[in-house]
Amino acid sequence: MSKPTESELAILHVLWDRGSATVREVYEALYRDEGGGYTTALKLLQIMHGKGLVERDDAQRAHVFRAAVNKQRTQKRFLSDLVQRVFDGSPSQLVLQVLGGRPEATREELDQIRALLDRLDEEQT
Repeated sequence: MSKPTESELAILHVLWDRGSATVREVYEALYRDEGGGYTTALKLLQIMHGKGLVERDDAQRAHVFRAAVNKQRTQKRFLSDLVQRVFDGSPSQLVLQVLGGRPEATREELDQIRALLDRLDEEQT
């Protein structure tokens, strides 16, 4: 399965959030305020369907699309690629860079990070 482009990722986010959407709904969510055309949304969805990124239900007059790829798997794939290309394959360098440059992490986010680190530490012992 091919890696989604930035435009395709934007559409996938709409579909992940909504579960499914028509071309009109994707257009309104992403392009209406930016001046993009309805045909842009339609063409991208057709391309994505051909790539296997979305599934199309054409039982009704307006085709309904839903994501054919899992959000978490897609995120992991992009993150793995980023770690390899930018951080020489070191996930810890990525985490240190993100946390070092983001002092506005919320208490909840820090608690989640601590819980994950604790769980990973327990698995190591």
